[in-house]
Amino acid sequence: MKRKLVAVALAGVLAAALSGCVSSGRSDQSRAEGDKVACPVAVDDSFTGTVRLGYQDIPNGALVVKDAGLLETCLPKAKITWSKFASGATVIQAFGSNSLDLGLLGSSAAAQALSSPLNLDMKVVWIHDVIGSAESLVAKDPAITSVAGLRGKKIAVPFASTSHYSLLAALQAAGIERDVTLVNLTPDAIPAAWRDSSIDAAFIWEPTLTELLKNGHTVTTAAETAKAGKPTFDLEGARSDFVAANPKFLTVWTAAQNWAVQQLAGDPQGAATHIAAQLGIPVDAVRKQVTGYAFLDAATQAGAPYLGKQLGTDLQTSAQFLLTQGQIQGVAAPEKYAGAVYADAAKAVSAK
Repeated sequence: MKRKLVAVALAGVLAAALSGCVSSGRSDQSRAEGDKVACPVAVDDSFTGTVRLGYQDIPNGALVVKDAGLLETCLPKAKITWSKFASGATVIQAFGSNSLDLGLLGSSAAAQALSSPLNLDMKVVWIHDVIGSAESLVAKDPAITSVAGLRGKKIAVPFASTSHYSLLAALQAAGIERDVTLVNLTPDAIPAAWRDSSIDAAFIWEPTLTELLKNGHTVTTAAETAKAGKPTFDLEGARSDFVAANPKFLTVWTAAQNWAVQQLAGDPQGAATHIAAQLGIPVDAVRKQVTGYAFLDAATQAGAPYLGKQLGTDLQTSAQFLLTQGQIQGVAAPEKYAGAVYADAAKAVSAK
């Protein structure tokens, strides 16, 4: 059979979203759950603007910062608005409708946003994590032991996500990209489809991944597709006009994220406690989940392999692959992807 795209075609979803309001972000105005911590840089009480931040339920430093109330401490006169998003596709929608300033999205979604037909004017300002086994393809039938064994099956994945990109790469490598049915589901909708056997497999991230593994098994991971030349990242995107107008804010924001990475390395129990409070799961579960990611501090990110140079190339490579899969209409010039990488804040923080 030819590969089917169940639900709504991605291009249609994004086109519709860019022409109307975004309803996929859930406002979250609750105060931080965890103990307040000292600002890692000088408190800036000169910034009095409103910043609209988008986050996802992914166990990385972004949730540590949110739970610790660090931005609110570092920027006491700012109005920080947090909204939860289900996937990178919905973050793209919010950027397109000018209802979000910064938001967490995967490298696949970022590549799509920068490419035709969207051609969004955005920057990548931080790498939250390098994705490894924390995003995996899980099957329910024990007899399915390889990607090729999924021929004729239904596979759930959030479209325009890093998992979608990794899944397409795995299917192509196995030669079955046209022989499966892809079902576009958000992470919170996948467990119900799994339980009622509406799907046979899913490529998804934590914490949904752990839930599926209770009666499923791993077929392949994002770490494996990365080894095959298709790495994926969780990134922080921002509208270019916001970046240009708020370099001081971005330096403070980056310092907060850098502090969170240092906590993940130096105080993993404390960092996991913050993440667990945001996800509503046990601390031990978080400690296990974060092992599927690599976290990079500001000094590392400012270097050539990441924000310094390589990320722009990786985004372009992602776009070229997505074009072959019919996920975008055209790849932009290399300068568009290279120019979308903003390293100034990471360099400023690493220099201190």
